[in-house]
Amino acid sequence: MQRKLNGVIVVDKPTDITSARVVARVKALLNVRKVGHTGTLDPFATGVIVCCINDATKLARFLLHGNKKYEAILQLGVETDTQDFTGNIISTCDKIEFSDKQLNMAFKEFEGHLKQLPPVYSALKHKGVPLYKLARKGKPVQKPARQIFISSINILETDLPAIRFDVSCSAGTYIRTLCSDIGKVLGCGGCLKELRRIESSGFTIKKSLTLPELERLALSNKLSDYIISMTDVLQNMPEHIADKALTEKIIHGNTITMLDGINKHAKNKDCFIKILDTNKNLIAVLNFKKDSDKYNYCCVFNK
Repeated sequence: MQRKLNGVIVVDKPTDITSARVVARVKALLNVRKVGHTGTLDPFATGVIVCCINDATKLARFLLHGNKKYEAILQLGVETDTQDFTGNIISTCDKIEFSDKQLNMAFKEFEGHLKQLPPVYSALKHKGVPLYKLARKGKPVQKPARQIFISSINILETDLPAIRFDVSCSAGTYIRTLCSDIGKVLGCGGCLKELRRIESSGFTIKKSLTLPELERLALSNKLSDYIISMTDVLQNMPEHIADKALTEKIIHGNTITMLDGINKHAKNKDCFIKILDTNKNLIAVLNFKKDSDKYNYCCVFNK
């Protein structure tokens, strides 16, 4: 009997394919019951898709809000209704003469904490309907601005009207909106021409596999060797090695309190703790409740 595969595999999504199709391909190649992802990419975009397999789908919630890093190309002088090259052109500008200093100053305006208006062509929902469907029907809905954080943004190459740059940002940041906003600051408009995600929640493009690579590994029965264990998925979460007594309590769903000896990991109310058995297998994720000195069960995994 084949052992159940649990963990994460990082895929380098090609262009002109949906994130859902990538997930379906991984599911078929591994012949597993469940596969989910931790953040979509538009069909034209490429790069990191983090696929959670079987029990690891329970961990997706801890990865959805992780930081991202992208490489992108901004096309100046063109504005579209979708803020990227796939949309309808709504304005153009021929005056695209900027010094490196002007460009760098414009880009650096977008570092730090800022509010960003989500695009009306997005998967966000209004009364249960995706915004892009409403926009396509001529009924666009503008959602309120949301707080985002851009830790760094750097111009890599300038060949006007195109500018290649990289950006490290919080989850929920729309790079096409960023391109549009930079174009507005420069006064000529702009849209996203190319997008590649090179990191998501600590998983980098260097650790990813292309679809052809996935298929070759599946044919040689080696694909499972590239699955990242659930213990290693939660890279930055504090951990506690449970002894036999604590492991038994967790398996049976008993109440866990500070008296069980893991309070030293609870630094604040929102501190999640991964609990490992003595073999370093992930058996649970707990959340400390300061008001009751107890731990909530976030997810438990059968041994």
